[in-house]
Amino acid sequence: MRLKLTIYIQSKLKPNRPAPLMNMRKQLMRHMSHILLLLLVSSLSVSNVGSTAEKNENPFTPKAFLIRYWDNKITNKLPKPQFLLSKASPLSAVETATFAKLAADNTLLTQLSRFCSSAHLLCSETSPLLAKHKGDSKFAVYNNKNFTNYGTSRLGGLDSFKNYSDNQRVNIPINDFRQYSKTSTNHKDDFSSYGSFGNLVLESFHSYADGAIAGASTFDNYAHPTNGDDNLVFTSYSDDATRRTQSFTSYTEDGNGGEQSFAGYGKHGNDAENSFQGYGTSANPTITGFSSYGEDGVKANDTFKNYANSGNNPTNTFENYGNGVNGAIDRFDTYRSDANAGSDSFQNYGKGSNGADVDFTGYDKSVNSNSDKFTGYGKGAEKQRLGFSGYRVNSTFAEYAKEGVTFASYKNDSFSGTTVKKWIEEGKFFRESMLKEGTVMVMPDIKDKMPQRSFLPRAVLSKIPFTVYGVNRVFNVGAGSSLEKIVKESVSECERAPSQGETKRCVGSIEDMVDFATRVLGPNIVVRTTANVNGSKSNVMVGSVRGINGGRITESVSCHQSLFPYLLYYCHSVPKVRVYEADLLDPNSKAKINHGVAICHLDTSAWSPSHGAFLALGSGPGRIEVCHWIFENDMTWTVAD
Repeated sequence: MRLKLTIYIQSKLKPNRPAPLMNMRKQLMRHMSHILLLLLVSSLSVSNVGSTAEKNENPFTPKAFLIRYWDNKITNKLPKPQFLLSKASPLSAVETATFAKLAADNTLLTQLSRFCSSAHLLCSETSPLLAKHKGDSKFAVYNNKNFTNYGTSRLGGLDSFKNYSDNQRVNIPINDFRQYSKTSTNHKDDFSSYGSFGNLVLESFHSYADGAIAGASTFDNYAHPTNGDDNLVFTSYSDDATRRTQSFTSYTEDGNGGEQSFAGYGKHGNDAENSFQGYGTSANPTITGFSSYGEDGVKANDTFKNYANSGNNPTNTFENYGNGVNGAIDRFDTYRSDANAGSDSFQNYGKGSNGADVDFTGYDKSVNSNSDKFTGYGKGAEKQRLGFSGYRVNSTFAEYAKEGVTFASYKNDSFSGTTVKKWIEEGKFFRESMLKEGTVMVMPDIKDKMPQRSFLPRAVLSKIPFTVYGVNRVFNVGAGSSLEKIVKESVSECERAPSQGETKRCVGSIEDMVDFATRVLGPNIVVRTTANVNGSKSNVMVGSVRGINGGRITESVSCHQSLFPYLLYYCHSVPKVRVYEADLLDPNSKAKINHGVAICHLDTSAWSPSHGAFLALGSGPGRIEVCHWIFENDMTWTVAD
């Protein structure tokens, strides 16, 4: 090889006739790139890149660099996991160099759309504006739109949205309705399956139906169910409306996390009717804020049925709800019934009202309840009936009206441990004794519900500061947006001090993950995950079981996805664990349907007493071991055996 390079250099630099020195230098620089390329190709030709697919990989892509890096850091020649390699950056060599330079120059924002699309990232991008229209409209399978003055001053008619933003998993659905149906008369808006099955849904309604007369708005299956930190905002919803009916059916039911905000909902309304049925039922968890709801309204009728029932840790804040209303009816039927924990805050609820009827039926029949706070409840009210039926203790009332308030069946209900268990998905946690052949057990839903993203190449990742400000700047994350909250939470979790005995690191590239795993476990390692999602949410039979490291206590590095613009994993090693692999069978046919990986934590002494494992299994910190399956796209690294 050295002889070939010498001949190549001599043939290229030997001039046929004398040339100026400057030309010789340019000629030398021009051919140096050819020399470096020849050296790189020669080094690749002698390296062991493994499988045929790896040998056919373009040697200059981020994935090819990863394969060489893997072979250099991990000493065994076991097959590389395709589920992990598939998450390598899809960028080409040219794209990687281009975006790395833009990131280094702090100008990546100028090519953000192309960067997010090419690198397969999670970015928030706005959509074209849809202005006012004429005639009725029916939209099916619609998403990511801005509506301004849409339906303004409409007389009668119907606008219908079906399957709006449904099944939006890869990108954040962003929908913005401004002054929708403003000053309309007898106009109807119908939303069916709005934002259902979405991930990170961002829905904003500003000045919706302001000044509208009569008509109706119907939301069926609104954000039902969704996954992630959804942000549903209603600002000045139906303000100054007259005799208009708003109906929400199945609002954020079965959702996973998120916030809902209603500001000025029905404010200054006249004879308006607002109904929430199935609001936040079985959601986990939710934060809901109502500000100035129905304030200064006349003869308003607001009804919440099945509000936050069967939810997990719902938090609700009502500020100035029903303030100054005249002859209004505000009712909560079965409020937070059978919920797990949670807390509510009512500030100035019904303050200064006249002839209002406020009633809570079955309020806070929750499990493991936290405190509820009522401040200024009914203060200054006249001719008002405030009723509580079936209300629990562990609540605070301050400065509430001393006249006209009735408490019926104010009591402390007791709940059995079996009721608490239903808040933790069956099968999510189990005991080590279950991992034996022939056991039939429930497999939880192990499907990955995170939006699909890819790792960044290390060359690009190293140029993006891992700070809230740095990430927000590069990805143009709006202040106060749901995506900003996601970034803050993920960075905070990565930066927090490790727990007792924990070694941790967040990684945004597979190379960083390999570095961390080899630093903790050494170079002879292997990564394991459950083979597929077959058996999720159903009974499975445990087939043959194999304990890693002979079933003895072992070291491992487990990596779990974090929500972030690019693929980010929280990797950590905790002491005293055992790792198992098990064939999973169909209980009826006994056919193999999956190959599961489970990890058992033997030392739970530092866990919180309210940890879901103890709610599901009973007992408490340090008294039992806790096992769980490795979910789809999560993984655990161990020493190869």
